Amino acid sequence: MIKQMTGLPAGVVGFSAHGEVTADDYENVIVPDLEAMFALRDKVRLLYHFADDFTGFETRAMWDDAKLGLRHFSGFERVAIVGDIGWIAQTVPAISALFPGEFRSFPGSELPAARAWLLEGVAGD
Repeated sequence: MIKQMTGLPAGVVGFSAHGEVTADDYENVIVPDLEAMFALRDKVRLLYHFADDFTGFETRAMWDDAKLGLRHFSGFERVAIVGDIGWIAQTVPAISALFPGEFRSFPGSELPAARAWLLEGVAGD
């Protein structure tokens, strides 16, 4: 399940993953929220938090994630990926090398630090 984070300034969107993330989560939460933001802005910042109860992705959800990233290849200014999922943290350097934006991973205990990094230089910060 995906929950949208609240309290983030304009141009910044955040999601928290709990349990299994499904294709329906992408179709009903992530894609509409990000597409709405991209309709208003060329660049967005994304905070993606994997909660302690995250168990994995449904295969179609992983495909939807890849399609979304490719559709907005140059649209992500900064992405903070937070959680204690080893394979996810290990993929961040590769993603960072492929995409033009800044991507950083943070341990789950560093959610406040990830948020602070993501918000650096954002109006109203």
